[in-house]
Amino acid sequence: MSLPPFQHLVDEHWRDVARLAHGLVGPVHADDVAQQAWTQALAAYPRLTHARNLRSWLLTITHRCAMDHHRAARRTTPSDDPAALAEAPVVPPPDAPDGSLWAMVAALPERQRDAVVLRFVGDLDHRSVAAALGTSPGMSRRLVSDAVATLRLDLTDPEDPR
Repeated sequence: MSLPPFQHLVDEHWRDVARLAHGLVGPVHADDVAQQAWTQALAAYPRLTHARNLRSWLLTITHRCAMDHHRAARRTTPSDDPAALAEAPVVPPPDAPDGSLWAMVAALPERQRDAVVLRFVGDLDHRSVAAALGTSPGMSRRLVSDAVATLRLDLTDPEDPR
């Protein structure tokens, strides 16, 4: 079995990895998560035993790196020391297109948010979403369906008679 050169994967899928990282962790940390995903993929690539659906493999790694990022963020404790706060860089997040939609997506429960981002931002089918989340395709469909229903309710104007 012959794997394509790793650079070929980078050239072909870097946009997908960056887009998924942006959708899962936001614009401020997306580059860090994407870089971590590429580093882990490069380390694992020589041990890969098949060349089937490499895009899905990369996006699964990206999803896991994003989850690691969220777990690490929960472990950090805020500091009450004013000197430490003064040293912290203040980076305002850039304005994202459809910012209100992304705010609604961010407010979804974690598994629904991950499923809807993998499905629509990562452009994965339900089987690949299920593999990335470690669940069944049926549960993947349910998570995406529930997330879309919640977003539709949030986006619906209560004054609109339709």
